Parts: sequence; C-alpha cells; structure tokens
Amino acid sequence: MEFKILKCHGSGNDFLLIDEISHPYSFSEKERRELAIALCNRKTELGADGILFVMKSERADGRMRVFNADGSEASMCGNGLRCVARYVCELLNEESVLIETMKADLAVRKEADIFPEIPTYLVEISPISFQVQDLPLKIEQTTLINEPIPALSEELIFTAVAVPNPHLITIVDSDMIHSNVQKELSEYVNGPNKFFPDGVNVSFVKSIKPNQIYVRTFERGVGFTNACGTAMSASTLVSCLNGLNKLEEPVEVLNNGGKVRCVAHQKEDSYTIDLIGNATYVYETKVKVDLHSPSAFTCTSKQEFSKEIAQYTKLQEEVAAYLKNIW
Repeated sequence: MEFKILKCHGSGNDFLLIDEISHPYSFSEKERRELAIALCNRKTELGADGILFVMKSERADGRMRVFNADGSEASMCGNGLRCVARYVCELLNEESVLIETMKADLAVRKEADIFPEIPTYLVEISPISFQVQDLPLKIEQTTLINEPIPALSEELIFTAVAVPNPHLITIVDSDMIHSNVQKELSEYVNGPNKFFPDGVNVSFVKSIKPNQIYVRTFERGVGFTNACGTAMSASTLVSCLNGLNKLEEPVEVLNNGGKVRCVAHQKEDSYTIDLIGNATYVYETKVKVDLHSPSAFTCTSKQEFSKEIAQYTKLQEEVAAYLKNIW
C-alpha cells in the first residue's frame, strides 16, 4: 500500500498526518496501532510522537484520531489538533471549522501569528474535569487539587485534572525543574502502580513572571516531548487557580519546543481553555508499506517546507535564549 504522509508539528511536538478525507485509505484498529509503532520509531527515516488520522465526520467538518508512538490511542492532543485544524481549514478553504475528537466536538480557527510568518491556530480544550475517576486516579477522595500524594513525593503538591486526557501537575522551582525527580516520578506512574492504572501525563510547571510560565511534560505513551498541548493548557488553568495568573487573561507558555498562548475561561462551575500556537508543516512524503509487516516501509519521495522550518527555528532559538538568560 502507498499513501501520503504530512510531517507536521505543534510546539515541536511532531506528528505524521494521514488524510482519510481526500484519499480512499482505510485501516483496521490493529493496523492503526501497528502503523504508529512502526512509522513513529525514531530509528527510522520518519519518526514522530504520534500519528494523526484525519477522517470524515458525520457531525463535524472532520474527525481526529491520535495514536501515540507506542500504539496507544490518546483521547485528545492539543498540539496535534492545531495541525489538524490548519489542515482541514485549508482543505475546505475556511477560517474556522469543527473537529470531532474522542470526547468532544471542538471549535478551531485561524489566529493572528504568534510569531512572524508562523501559521497559528486556536483550538478549544474541553471537557475539563477535576474528578479523579475521570483520569482515573485511585485515591480515597473525589478530587486532588493542590494536595500531596505522600507515596509519590514528600515535598511536591499535585493537581489532577482530565482535559480530557489525564494530567498530574505540580508547580516547582528551578532546582526541581533541572533535577531527575520528574523522570523518576513519571516512569513510576506510567508503569505498574496503584494510583494510575492507565498511566498519566506528568507536568512540572515553573512560574517565570505574571502571565508567563514554563512547562515540561512527560507524556503517557511517549516520554519527554518538546511540548504537550493539553498539558500546557491544563498547567495554565492550574496556575490561575493558584493565583499565579488570572482567568480570562492570555498566558504565555514556554516549553522546550517553543511557546504557545493559553487563555483559561470559567463558565459557571466549568472551565474551557483556548490553546493558541503554531501548526507547522515539515515535509510531505509518500510511503510504501506492507500492512502485514509495517516496519519494513520505504519513503519514495519527500518535499520539505523549508521556509516554515526556518521561521519556526527562529522562534525556538529566541525562546531558548530567553530561558538560558533567566536560569
């Protein structure tokens, strides 16, 4: 089988996008899992954090399914959704569209550039739940908001939130950011453990100044990534609930892959979050693959989006220099 792949990224969180709207591609559930494992392998000429399957929807302009590099399916991916938002908007020649995801149909739209000449999209992050059963997190209480889990750490204070995929967030200082604590904790809660049977995304958040935070995330099914869109969104909300930032005000979120802008909104007793950032195309390629043995794939052509790559590199360099100066 031969099909097109668009390599793209949101905040350096990179994906292989497969268009099932415009092309007659069809994959079984087993094939989707095995393609993700084979094509996302960093030892191959592709390599990515996951695959974005862009599909037809009966109730929206398109449907997004996200498979992580380990073959697991994510219920939501903010950085991936921005890439899908751009792709579907350009495919339909629209400024805004509705995308069906596993848990909700989400509004997305083109936004003013977050950095010169970088395609920028706003995506809605919802639904949001602080109920531990929605992660799930196995503890005796119904929520975990700014509280310790002594068995995980004697010094860290955690908030657990589903957006809708599960996140465990803690606000830390610079020393903790640069320590090995996050790696050890993340590997534990994503292995056999009594708290998170399905694993969890773990984010360490450092407040830099009002309306600016740094977020580093260990993603369930992937490991440390340059950025995680839902983690940056959830971390923004947690920073607001802790009084570090304010609801309804833009927060600049820096990460190892660049930066995004988030706005947390409160509607009565519920929240939504706007995630605003790049949707960058890296290259387009054709892949020949035997679906019975996908690891033996070959790429038959490749066309790079050199200008987009170069412009995003400028953003990354600016953010890296800024972080180096403040730390």
